[in-house]
Amino acid sequence: MPRIGIIGAGVAGLHLGLLLRQHDVPVTLYTDRSPHDLATSRLQATVAHHAPTLQREKDLGVHFWPDAEYGYTCHHHYVGGEQPLRFRGDFTRPSSAVDQRLYLPALAEAYENQGGDLRVGRVEAGDLTTLADRHELLVVAAGRSAFSPLFASRDAYSPFREPQRRLCAGLYHGIRPADPKGVTLSIAPGHGELIEIPLFSRDGHVSALLFESVPGSGQDVLNDLSYEEDPALFLRAVRDQLAARHPDVFERIVPGEFDLTGPLDLVQGALTPTVREDFARLPNGRYALAVGDAHTVVDPIVGQGANAASHSAWVTGEEIGADLALDELFCRRVAQRRADVVLGAAQWSNFMVQPPAAHLLELLVAMSGCQSAADAFTDNFGHPDRQWRIVATAERTHAFLERHGAALPPAAP
Repeated sequence: MPRIGIIGAGVAGLHLGLLLRQHDVPVTLYTDRSPHDLATSRLQATVAHHAPTLQREKDLGVHFWPDAEYGYTCHHHYVGGEQPLRFRGDFTRPSSAVDQRLYLPALAEAYENQGGDLRVGRVEAGDLTTLADRHELLVVAAGRSAFSPLFASRDAYSPFREPQRRLCAGLYHGIRPADPKGVTLSIAPGHGELIEIPLFSRDGHVSALLFESVPGSGQDVLNDLSYEEDPALFLRAVRDQLAARHPDVFERIVPGEFDLTGPLDLVQGALTPTVREDFARLPNGRYALAVGDAHTVVDPIVGQGANAASHSAWVTGEEIGADLALDELFCRRVAQRRADVVLGAAQWSNFMVQPPAAHLLELLVAMSGCQSAADAFTDNFGHPDRQWRIVATAERTHAFLERHGAALPPAAP
């Protein structure tokens, strides 16, 4: 049996490790944080898992948070402007959101219970030769690892040299859930977006607020304030932004109860979306394969990072079990099989953080009057390859709307 080394114990690393252990493949997973350290750490992100990812969890035996209690069934859309748009899109199968500080330690325990080797410690670039000799394949699944420079940026899919949004994500008490239970996607033209997610955390069912702020806009004031230095000032600024730009969430705030769930339940920062090469040849002739954040870093505006990482891990695991050798041809097979979903997620995310194209605005308007189109668009959050095929060009968007019987924009004179 080939010996597989995985660097990174996020969604990609753990899903791959669990899948390989189901087939008795020897796996060593290297991580710089123990499950206990992760469980007690600061919030890193607010992550939603869509139906295909939840199905993979079920297949792996780690679906510890059943849809009936922890899932949600729809997206509520709000688009601000002189004539605001409001509409809902429903999933065919639920999505769910669980705090990664609960999720990842639980999966790490399951991985070890299945015989997986989990090693905690920092892996440095100088360890490359040793790791390459120890494993027939090295999978790099941590975007901030010392091995990231192995994989060059792919300019065709990495159009940005700096972040397109400033991110402020926190967990809050005192927001009534939307009815029916679902995510609220709120757009404030010129300022950015808000994604409100019903999320299960260490404090039970809470509301995650992810502000995606255009740099230099009024909304990004939230990134310049410290909750720990002045909680009242920070919370007042959050309420002010909700009132001014995201009224559908603001109206569900419960007076006297609205607060961050804890000082560690807030993360502020930014990232530059990047797609890297799929694999690299190591000095001893073996290969390193990039998976998850080591391969694609996407802005969280449409919630694709963890889902694309899970898909990529699953394809990698299946190919390890099916192929004859873990060579360059194997790496190319993995790259080809995952490309539609993973690169679709990257391209769709990149499209959404740019100034809105005319056909995106047409799509939003049309979906507000066509339930079939709104449902299909919402369900495609679990299928970013399909979504990218819809929004990539005006012609494709119009064909999608025509298929669903939605009103098309008037033809240009």
